[in-house]
Amino acid sequence: MSTKKTTKAKSEGKTAAKASKTPKRKATRTEATPKKLSAIDAAAQILRASNQPMNAKELIEAMTSQGLWTSPGGKTPHATLYSAILRELNAKGSDARFQKTERGKFAANG
Repeated sequence: MSTKKTTKAKSEGKTAAKASKTPKRKATRTEATPKKLSAIDAAAQILRASNQPMNAKELIEAMTSQGLWTSPGGKTPHATLYSAILRELNAKGSDARFQKTERGKFAANG
């Protein structure tokens, strides 16, 4: 039965090579590149500018047409937005940015 022998120099060389690598730095955001709005932030902005309640599909269309937000490729961004608005309403109550006016329609609070 034969056993594989490893030399000490080989194993030390591997760890030394790993240790000598410098950590990568994250790219920092500069003042020239503005932060993208999230879907819920863009919806709040749309509803503040609008005087009428809108449903989630109308909000997604308005956000896309005004260039405030674009879907990252999801199939149902309106369902995700609807859920996010409801979560904020449940969590913050009267302090939420939205108010539910009728079934499926939201307006800006205040």
